[in-house]
Amino acid sequence: MSDIQSLIAQMTLEEKAALCTGASAWTTTPIPRLGVPQLLVSDGPHGIRRVADVHSMTIKSLPATCFPTASSLASSWDVALLHEMGQALAEEAIARDVDVILGPGANMKRSPLCGRNFEYFAEDPYLAGTMAAALIEGIQSQGVGTSLKHFAANNQEYERFSIDAQVDERALREIYLPAFEMAVTKAKPWTVMCSYNRINGTFGSEHRQLLTDILKNEWGFEGFVVSDWGAVHNRVAALRAGLDLEMPGPKPTRVDGVIEAVRNGDLDEAVLDEAVRRILTIVCRAAETPKGGDFDIAAHHALARKISAETMVLLKNNGILPLRDPQHIAVIGRAAMEAHFQGGGSSHINPTQVDVPFNELQKLAGNAELSFAAGYPKDDSRDPVLIEQAVTIAQTADVALLYIALPSYKESEGYDRPDMDLTAQQVALIQAVTAVQPNTVVILNNGAPVATRAWIGGTAAVLEAWMMGQAGGGAIADVLFGRVNPSGKLAETYPLRLADTPAHLNFPGENGVVRYGEGLFIGYRYYDTKELPVQFPFGHGLSYTTFAYDNMRVSDEEFKDVYGITVSVDVTNSGAVAGQEIVQVYVHDRESRLIRPYKELKGFAKVSLQPGETK
Repeated sequence: MSDIQSLIAQMTLEEKAALCTGASAWTTTPIPRLGVPQLLVSDGPHGIRRVADVHSMTIKSLPATCFPTASSLASSWDVALLHEMGQALAEEAIARDVDVILGPGANMKRSPLCGRNFEYFAEDPYLAGTMAAALIEGIQSQGVGTSLKHFAANNQEYERFSIDAQVDERALREIYLPAFEMAVTKAKPWTVMCSYNRINGTFGSEHRQLLTDILKNEWGFEGFVVSDWGAVHNRVAALRAGLDLEMPGPKPTRVDGVIEAVRNGDLDEAVLDEAVRRILTIVCRAAETPKGGDFDIAAHHALARKISAETMVLLKNNGILPLRDPQHIAVIGRAAMEAHFQGGGSSHINPTQVDVPFNELQKLAGNAELSFAAGYPKDDSRDPVLIEQAVTIAQTADVALLYIALPSYKESEGYDRPDMDLTAQQVALIQAVTAVQPNTVVILNNGAPVATRAWIGGTAAVLEAWMMGQAGGGAIADVLFGRVNPSGKLAETYPLRLADTPAHLNFPGENGVVRYGEGLFIGYRYYDTKELPVQFPFGHGLSYTTFAYDNMRVSDEEFKDVYGITVSVDVTNSGAVAGQEIVQVYVHDRESRLIRPYKELKGFAKVSLQPGETK
C-alpha cells in the first residue's frame, strides 16, 4: 500500500485524471514514466471475448471456449463445477493477455421476459450469490480479475440506458442486493460494474448510496468501481459518488473536466486520489500474473461438455429416457444441425469449435438409423411443408427427437422478449409430431423459461438444455443415451402463462419509470404466497434414478460470529443407477409482523450417490 501511495504522490493531476478514464475500448491509461502498465479487460462472462484491436468494440474476437451461459450454469447448483470453469476461463484470459473478465452478472430474474436473463443466474438471491461467488473465486484463484455486474436493479433491456427502477428499501435489501453482497464479501471481486439505469431517480453511475455507502463502506469492497460502457453522464458527479473508472475511452473532454473541477474547487482532490488508489491497486495486482502462452483447446472443450451435461434439466420423462437401443430415430429441428448454444450481445463468443447435435447423436446411436427434417425455418414464417416432412419421418421411427431453439431474434441482449412463446411454427411442429409419434422427446435451447402448456401434454419427455455452450451438442447426446444421469434443477420457475408472472402488471414500465410493485415477491416467493399453480417449480428436475430422504434433524450451533443452525438429512439412492441429488433447504419466518414469503432458500448441497448408497 505504501508503494501505491508513493506512486500517487508522484503523479500529476493530469495523470490522475487520465487514469480514471479508459485509454481505449478495453484498456486503462498507462503511465510509462512511473512504470504503471495498462489494464486490459475483456467481455465475458462464459468465455473470453478478446478483440485483437483494443480500439474496436465490433470486430470479431479471438477464438475462445464458449461455456454454457449463466442461466444454464445456475441449474447445476454445483459450486465446485463453477469454480473449475472459472479456472479454465482464467487460463484462457492469461493466454489472451486479459487482466480482468467482465462478469459474472448477478442480477435477479424479475420477469422471464428480460432479454438478458441468459446472462443472469437465478430468481433467488441466495442461489445467484453462491454461484457468482464460486465463479469469481475460480477465476481469481489464477490471478485474473472479475467485474461483478450490473450493480444494481438491472432487470430489463427495455430503455435500459435510462429507465428509472423504483424499488422499495426492503425489496432492494432482501432481493436485489443480497447476491451482490454475497459475491463481494465472500469472493472479493477485483471490480464491480455499475448499471446503466436509474435506481430510485439516480443513475447507477452517480448513486452514492449504492457505490460508496453500501458497496464500499458497508460491505468493505476493496477493488474499483467501473462504469458499464457509456453509462457515465456526469463524470465529476460520478467520481463523487464512487465511480472510479469510466469506460470506454479515450475521452479527453472527461479528463479535462475532472482536472478543471479539481482546480476550481468543485472536486476535492482527495476523492480523485481515492479512485486512483483503487485503480492502481488492481493494476499492480494484475501485473503480478505473467501473461501469454496458450491453453488446451481440447481439454477445455471436454470440460465445456461435462459442465453442459451437468446443467441440463430433465423437466418431464415418462420413462422413455434414457434411450434404449432404438433402431430408427427421427431427428427433427433446425437446431439439431445448427447448434443454438449462446445468446446475442456483448457476451457473444467466437468458439474454438462447435459440436453439431446431430453428429454427436450419431456417434452414440450405434447401428440406429437417423433421419432428419428441419421442421422450422430460420425466421418466424409458417411453412407447412417442413411440418409435413417432419411428420413423415416421425411416424415410422421408434422415437422422435425434436430440437427446438428459441430464435435469437426473440431473445438477446438489447431487447426484451415480447412473450414467452416458441414460434407459431415450432408449436405447430411439436403438436403435429406428437400426434403421430407418442415417443417424442423435446430438447429445448433457450436462455429463460418458455410457455409449454400448448404442446407439452403430447410429449414423452422434455429436456431443458439451455444455451448450452459450444460442446452442448455432445452433452445432449450424453444425457439422452444415459451416459450422464441428468441432475440439473431449475434456478427459475416455469410459469403456466405470462399473465401469472409477478411483474406482469409492472413490466417493462412506462414514461421512463418501472415500478417494482411486486416488492419481495418475485419468482417462487410470489407463486408460493399466491398459491398459484406453475408448469415447473423452482428447484425442479428429474433423474434416471430415485432418492429417499430420511432422518432429518436440526441442531443449534454457535458459529464464529452469528447464531445459526445446521440442517442435516440422510439421502439414499433408491434406484438402479448412479446419480446426483440436490438437497435444498428453505426457511419460513413464523414470527415476523411484516409480510414475508412462504419460504426462502437458505442452503443447498449436491451429493453423488451409487445405487443403494446413503450419505
